[in-house]
Amino acid sequence: MVRRSLVLTTALAAVLSQGLMAQGTAPASYDLLIRNGTIYDGSGGTPYTGDIGIKDGKIVYAGPSQAGSAAKTVDAHGLAVAPGFINMLSWATESLLVDGMGQSDLRQGVTLEVMGEGWSMGPLNDRMKKQAVEQQGDFKYPIEWTTLGDYLSLVEKRGTTMNVASYVGATTVRQHELGDNDVDPTPEQLKRMRALVRQAMQEGALGVGSSLIYPPATFAETDELVALTTEAAQCGGRYISHMRSEGDRLLESIDEVIEISRRSGAPAEIYHLKQMGRANWGKLDAAIAKIEAARASGLKISADMYTYTAGATGLAASMPPWVQDGGTEAMLKRLKDPATVERIKADMLKPGSNWENLYLHAGPEGVLLASLVDPSLKPLMGKTVAEVAKLRGVSPEQAVIDLVLTDQGRSGAIYFLMNEDNVRKEAALPWVSFGSDGEASAPEGVFLKSSTHPRSYGNFARFLGKYVRDERVTSLADAVRRLSALPASNLGLQDRGQLKAGMAADVVLFDPATIADHSTFANPMQFATGVQAVFVNGVQVLKDGTPTGAKPGRFVKGPGWTGWPGGGACK
Repeated sequence: MVRRSLVLTTALAAVLSQGLMAQGTAPASYDLLIRNGTIYDGSGGTPYTGDIGIKDGKIVYAGPSQAGSAAKTVDAHGLAVAPGFINMLSWATESLLVDGMGQSDLRQGVTLEVMGEGWSMGPLNDRMKKQAVEQQGDFKYPIEWTTLGDYLSLVEKRGTTMNVASYVGATTVRQHELGDNDVDPTPEQLKRMRALVRQAMQEGALGVGSSLIYPPATFAETDELVALTTEAAQCGGRYISHMRSEGDRLLESIDEVIEISRRSGAPAEIYHLKQMGRANWGKLDAAIAKIEAARASGLKISADMYTYTAGATGLAASMPPWVQDGGTEAMLKRLKDPATVERIKADMLKPGSNWENLYLHAGPEGVLLASLVDPSLKPLMGKTVAEVAKLRGVSPEQAVIDLVLTDQGRSGAIYFLMNEDNVRKEAALPWVSFGSDGEASAPEGVFLKSSTHPRSYGNFARFLGKYVRDERVTSLADAVRRLSALPASNLGLQDRGQLKAGMAADVVLFDPATIADHSTFANPMQFATGVQAVFVNGVQVLKDGTPTGAKPGRFVKGPGWTGWPGGGACK
């Protein structure tokens, strides 16, 4: 009986070993061997102690520890070894042009920045380029590109630590053909808009991204969005949306996302799932039920989130969308007209209106000034709108209008809108991934001219430290899956998101016992800790928690890219 048990045990071990070995065969030597770590491969399965072998920027072995030589060996004993984390909502569009290191994300283990929330860095025409330069804030840079593919290629050429990818912005495509006006496209204009989407897909875009609370995106109707997304779907692309409402019309807006997915045939994702405003906090269960019912029907619907109770956007978002009809110049003209100003202030105080009234939901005490460009306004950063109004002896609504006018529409603010219990519940959902909704910066140089939201420095570490380790909303294996394999799958990426043979060697080593965020609303520019090493395309970019200076990041292309063998997926 003992001998038979021994034989069975030995046979079982051999089968298990073969299963792990199937992930790659050991070559004579590796460029890099990561040894003795606890491997969380991204699948969500049970972690195991083993090695990762890397050669020519690819993982060629992932399995139990074994003999092997390498040009470089890293001992990962006591550390979690995971696929690189994917930032599903990155606004590193400008910050990577200023500093390709992206340290606030890098030090959290992010290896892929996914851009394109409504606005993308192309396609641009001459009018859009001129307006973009005029509206630049603290970051100054020449616009040396025209298409989205040109921009992403330029970021790669100039040097970036992390990989970059992007959706094409529905807003950008609309502005290209329609400007900033509240109009519907003609059939010919819509045809040209669809052609711009197809071009972006063929250049490597991931799909169409929308941001529907902001003018001129607010003016786009569902049929327009379906048409653009259908074009992307014909190239294997997706739809991702900052919905029309995350507050009073939250459930109706989820219905619109589901409708766009169903009619276009594209998988869809909801940006930063949240319930905005105390009156809407109780809608979370109904929102989850809608999404899960759509998933059960066969639609591919997912969401992402940031792990904070406050959002951040432009201060101009405190005013109704009609104020921005026609663009920035038209808005500034309205803000100089006394009668129009009185109408604006009245609209800002109206409950139940047909626009996303961030100001009313947060209240003037809950709107914190984070970025101001005009030098005369810089001393006001870190104050609330209520505090500024008191200092100036005006109403809070008038203070908002004065600030937007003086700063030419470039001011940014943090809005306290959400509920911690809901954040915790969302962080446990198996179909939710994570995005910072922020830039990738560092507490130095031009970045010190403005403040930021702590999500830029802490979103991913906060999830792993506060919510996974301390509050145990989910297992660490599932958390890693939702930071890597889940978003990679939702993006349609075949070679990212897991530790197995054939995958790009984006790898993170972190200490589950110590990983933590330190960024706060009062002092946001504090790096997270606990990530010890990061590798991007097989190159070490973080060592002992410190950047190496290497910039091996690449433009990660979507399924429609014409450069794939045999061409892209466009029908």
